Amino acid sequence: MTGNDAMERRYQNLINRLTMTLPSERIITDPTLLFAYGTDASFYRMTPQVIVQVDTLDEAISTIKTCYQMAIPLTFRAAGTSLSGQAISDSVLMILTDSWREYEVKDEGAKIWLQPGIIGAEANRRLAPFGRKIGPDPASINTCKIGGIAANNASGMCCGTAKNSYRTLAGMSMILADGTYLDTLNPESIRQFRTTHSALLNALSSLAMSCKDNQALSDKIRHKYRLKNTTGYSLNALIDFSDPIDILQHLMIGSEGTLGFIADITYNTVVDHAHKASGLFVFRDIETTCLAVSELSKTSVAAVELMDSRSLASVADKPGMPPFIQTLSQQGDNEAAALLIELHGASEQQLYSQIIEITEKITKFAPTHEVGFSVDKPTCEQLWSIRKGLFPAVGAVRETGTTVIIEDVAFPIEQLASAVRDLQQLFVDFDYHEALIFGHALAGNLHFVFTQAFDTQREVKRYSDFMDAVSQLVAIDYKGSLKAEHGTGRNMAPFVEMEWGREGYQLMQAIKRMVDTRGILNPGVIINDSRSAHIENLKEMPAADPIIDACIECGFCEPVCPSRKLSLTPRQRNTVYREIRRLERTQEDRSRLAEMRKAFQYFGVDTCAATGLCAERCPVDIDTGDMVRRLRQEHTQFGETIARWSGEHFGTLARTAAVGLGIADRTHSIVGTSSMKTMASGLRRASGKIIPQWTPHMPRAVSGPEPQKPSNSTKNKVVYYPSCAARNMGPEKHAADHRPLYEVTLSVLRKAGYEVIIPDNLREQCCGMPFKTKGFPVTADQKAAELEELLWQASERGQLPVLMDTSPCVSMSKDTMRSELSIFEPFEFVAKFVLSQLDVTRQSEPVMLHITCTSRKRGLAGLIQEITEACCEHVVIPEDVSCCGFSGDKGFTHPELNTAALSPLRAQVPENCREGYSNSRTCEIGLSENSGIEYRSILYLIDKVSRAKQPETEVSVF
Repeated sequence: MTGNDAMERRYQNLINRLTMTLPSERIITDPTLLFAYGTDASFYRMTPQVIVQVDTLDEAISTIKTCYQMAIPLTFRAAGTSLSGQAISDSVLMILTDSWREYEVKDEGAKIWLQPGIIGAEANRRLAPFGRKIGPDPASINTCKIGGIAANNASGMCCGTAKNSYRTLAGMSMILADGTYLDTLNPESIRQFRTTHSALLNALSSLAMSCKDNQALSDKIRHKYRLKNTTGYSLNALIDFSDPIDILQHLMIGSEGTLGFIADITYNTVVDHAHKASGLFVFRDIETTCLAVSELSKTSVAAVELMDSRSLASVADKPGMPPFIQTLSQQGDNEAAALLIELHGASEQQLYSQIIEITEKITKFAPTHEVGFSVDKPTCEQLWSIRKGLFPAVGAVRETGTTVIIEDVAFPIEQLASAVRDLQQLFVDFDYHEALIFGHALAGNLHFVFTQAFDTQREVKRYSDFMDAVSQLVAIDYKGSLKAEHGTGRNMAPFVEMEWGREGYQLMQAIKRMVDTRGILNPGVIINDSRSAHIENLKEMPAADPIIDACIECGFCEPVCPSRKLSLTPRQRNTVYREIRRLERTQEDRSRLAEMRKAFQYFGVDTCAATGLCAERCPVDIDTGDMVRRLRQEHTQFGETIARWSGEHFGTLARTAAVGLGIADRTHSIVGTSSMKTMASGLRRASGKIIPQWTPHMPRAVSGPEPQKPSNSTKNKVVYYPSCAARNMGPEKHAADHRPLYEVTLSVLRKAGYEVIIPDNLREQCCGMPFKTKGFPVTADQKAAELEELLWQASERGQLPVLMDTSPCVSMSKDTMRSELSIFEPFEFVAKFVLSQLDVTRQSEPVMLHITCTSRKRGLAGLIQEITEACCEHVVIPEDVSCCGFSGDKGFTHPELNTAALSPLRAQVPENCREGYSNSRTCEIGLSENSGIEYRSILYLIDKVSRAKQPETEVSVF
């Protein structure tokens, strides 16, 4: 038996044991999916042998215990936004389902209990009503999860060293390598653990005592943690605590999954001040800038972000930047540096007092340019966009094939200026001329960003030599931290001993041996015997497609992707497609290429909703859906012919669809829902899933409205374009209101006093969206042009507003038609023209509200909520539902995408809620199916709660 055979048998035995406690569909072995999960946000890649999705605490315990018993390495992953390679594995990768997102706010917000799968920003949303937040505030807080925040001791801009997970920990539950569960807030759990693991606790106590007795070592630990430091284990736990339970739980913070699994954590929260101000100040050189930082460190400022001259130059051409930034860039000023400062106040008066105090201090250092402190939210957001745009600015201009590396160090604040100078000199010495420096100056925490290729040994050596020089500079010359907040990972594992010395490193080795006796948890991370671990398992970033070549695989896109629970995320689509393109060029493994192509057709192309929400989150503005749409264009000539015929005979196609809906409706009436489901499912299976999915919420057929020409009336006029969905799809069989959408729309418009114009020849019209999403851009453009001309004439050459009743059609039309056409979707039109003309009586019964992805992308979410709340006292916007996944007709052809995207929906519908609202007819079909209530257009609600505004009558007084 070969070594590979033995390994395969070993993992097969593991899978056999795991299937005794987990369903097989949550044990992933598909080679394409394994490759997709082989990346995190770092520049390393390791392909796991098995991926295990655990849904419950018992499953997590069972998985960990089984791996322990079989001595098989295991790595935990939360969001996979790690920058140092600590969330990848070439063995077993354990990830969490969405069941790990429970929370409980305690003591009026003073504490919060969180499971590891909840996103950091979600935790803060739970705490917002109490004026509190969690202490850690990493830049990735909208994506990273609590498990990763705690396991990496992540911090951020305002966190410093006082508010990180270590300092704000109230308690946690953990699973150790042997499968033992410990809840440090449960006295009975602690009592049992003291009995079963007395040897471990005694060893930790002994280690702590020996550490405290060693004055030099204790002093070194204290010195290291006055700075931000996540290099190695949290050795401060050995001198900060005496109880071994406290020591153990604080060692878990920052242990990067190498000591155990954090099953939940309770934080002591911090105040989230309602009153904030921000200002930007530029100084003549780095020395002056750092002197200002030293002065500010003695005050109560909340955050001070330093940006060097290259940082400022990298964003000089971005929209909304202060003019002086571009001036500095044009002048070639390589000396200037800036501070972005944020102030917090418990009251408005306190904030303004701070502004006066801090402005006086800054003035002493003679800033050359400034945007003074402002409390205006848009101004503050614009200032912070400068800082947040630095990392993507480098990523967006990097050469194809290179990766973006962001390193994270900390220096004593009193030596910050000379440290920046020395770092800048290293960039010159090693030819990293694009590198820039920014960071959390109050903590002496600097990030530096540069691009690096790993395609030749020369490039690998350049990076290796550079890291040797950086480590010498930071750890030895300045006695700083090689990792301040990003975690040690694989990236800094070879340099831990350099920073901590032999004695400190031996402490860490002892901790690892005590807690993880078999060394199965995330091996190679933090403790690694290889001195070249930082240049092993390097990730290739080959050219694949200009649309996605700038992708840095950060994972920020993943929370809003509707297919993330079904197939691939945008990051993973890009990862897999890069490998396909590489294999096509090298032809090194044709069978693997064929297998990956076949898998990618379903995982990457067929189940991508192509909504573009990923671009909203992407730091370099990549819309992976654009690439997928391009791939869908690779049709046969026959496919192109069918698309062209469909465009030319759209009315015939629509009538055929309506006939099909009518037949389905009549059959449903005859055989009943249960039999219809069985029959439809059988037909779908027999057709090879060509026949669309039928649901009880399938719309009934309608014939569309009659044309309505303009009159000579002096009434306000509006051109109404009913979408092809609204013209052919009526309400569902058991609808509360059986009127088709166009009738309801006409009712609302007439109540508001409008004369409605409906153009002729509607049956042949389409905005082009169905053709665009299926990869037929020529036909899509033709249909859009036809409709544009029709609306141009009907609107009297853009003089009249145009109302479209479906959000995606509006989005498509605004993207393709001339700007002189004023096109509105329902919420927009109601807000601007209709609501003020109606008397509305808000209903008390709750309603669900779905904000479509096209509406989100156009910034309408707030307006949509506002309009719905004007009609209803209790509006529920479900959490964790960004896109419904219906995606035109995907809900019919790939209903599993719709189901996966809306999996959190049903549980969030209040018991007394019977209706939901949106602005897309096809989305509403899927929403109804997956919620258990009827969803329909918001215009139904507006019509239900409104009447025409009654003219005011004068009251005579006699």
